[in-house]
Amino acid sequence: MKITQATPKVSYYQQPKEMSIDEWQIALRRQFAEMKKFEVKNIGSRNVFSDYTIYNPETDKTYKVAIRSKHEKINFCNCLDFKTNGLGTCKHIEYIKQHIESRAINRQVFESNYIPPYSSVYLEYSEERKIKFRIGTENKEEFEILAKNYFDKNYELKESGYKQFDVFLKEAKKIQNDFRCYDDALSFIIEKREVDKRKSGLEKILKKNPDFYNTLLKVKLLPYQNHGVTFAVKAGRSLIADDMGLGKTLQAIATAEVMKNLSGIKTVLVICPTSLKYQWKSEIEKFTNSTITIVEGNLLQRELIYKNDTSFYKIVSYNAAIRDVNFINKMQFDLLILDEAQRIKNWQTVTAKSIKNIQTKYCVVLTGTPLENKLEELYSIIQMIDPLKLGAMFRFVYQHQIKADDGTQKVIGYKDLHKVAEILKHNMIRRHKRDVLNDLPSRMDKNLLVPMTEKQKSCIASMKIM
Repeated sequence: MKITQATPKVSYYQQPKEMSIDEWQIALRRQFAEMKKFEVKNIGSRNVFSDYTIYNPETDKTYKVAIRSKHEKINFCNCLDFKTNGLGTCKHIEYIKQHIESRAINRQVFESNYIPPYSSVYLEYSEERKIKFRIGTENKEEFEILAKNYFDKNYELKESGYKQFDVFLKEAKKIQNDFRCYDDALSFIIEKREVDKRKSGLEKILKKNPDFYNTLLKVKLLPYQNHGVTFAVKAGRSLIADDMGLGKTLQAIATAEVMKNLSGIKTVLVICPTSLKYQWKSEIEKFTNSTITIVEGNLLQRELIYKNDTSFYKIVSYNAAIRDVNFINKMQFDLLILDEAQRIKNWQTVTAKSIKNIQTKYCVVLTGTPLENKLEELYSIIQMIDPLKLGAMFRFVYQHQIKADDGTQKVIGYKDLHKVAEILKHNMIRRHKRDVLNDLPSRMDKNLLVPMTEKQKSCIASMKIM
């Protein structure tokens, strides 16, 4: 396929006045597709509405794209931009659309209001991900009847439908052998069911034994710390952003111990600044009976520790972790604890990009300063917990930045931050000292008398002589 280089028509830096934010971003992706040369391969059974791979020789990356319609938001690409932008498209989808339309015979099919014969369940990547049902041309009436029990009038899966989805799948397969439930939709449903199961399991244990956490630790948690641990365990992936001195380290360790008992996790990786590695080891030894190993040494030595050491906790510095991402992912750690997470507040740095490539099922992120200078810092940290949680960066800043009217595009403030808090309420917990004063123990003063050294004594003596 040959695509001629096009002169950019849409500014990358400034939104045209005649375009909405979504129209502008879609136009940019179309424009980008016109200027690139990717390699496209149809790996499906149809000429137009099919599955494709698209290879970018500049990045040496291949993506999978499913073209299911020209007009509806039901196409799919496994790139991160598609999953976060809420546009229903990306540069890869736009390129393949252009690839299809470059041939007249395919263009005619593509322009038709195509409805496949098979029915399918798919994940819609809008501002909020939704499980949707698309009914095909075959067995339409039977699927309409079936859908009423599990989906609403907009064909979105009901809350009760998640628990009963296995039953729905069996019924759908009986109606049509070619019925499809796409992998990302199934993964989303399984993930939600696991969260619900973990929450109900923890609630049952705490109802039976309110002192459950303290039976796992050598120290008694304060009430707000109990709440923090419950929050983190239920969330699975969370940000604890309490003020300094409120015991974020203890809460993270307690979360790991609870999840070892509740969810059966076997391995925990702690990433922290180099200066804090042995402090973390000391704290874990102080609070638990679990085994600990510090991952250090040269690259080969660290690799051997990852492979052969069986300790429950492994502690590694940021400097080593960014070089060990491949080793870490091969080990498939169950839980990641990320201390001093302001280290990844700038999403453009090598540290942030490398650490965010670490793959673990559960994650506890710790920082007392989730936002220091600008809102984008919080966005970058939350990406570690869930890269899709706050949507696309362009929409996030558009919705919350206040810019000067003088044409400089200078950010002069922020708005609607309560909406950000609402989005993050299930994944981020933040308490200030003033919020938990009643839970904190009384101040204790202790005087320690330290004798002077011989050198100090001689200095004092010489001063008296003078």
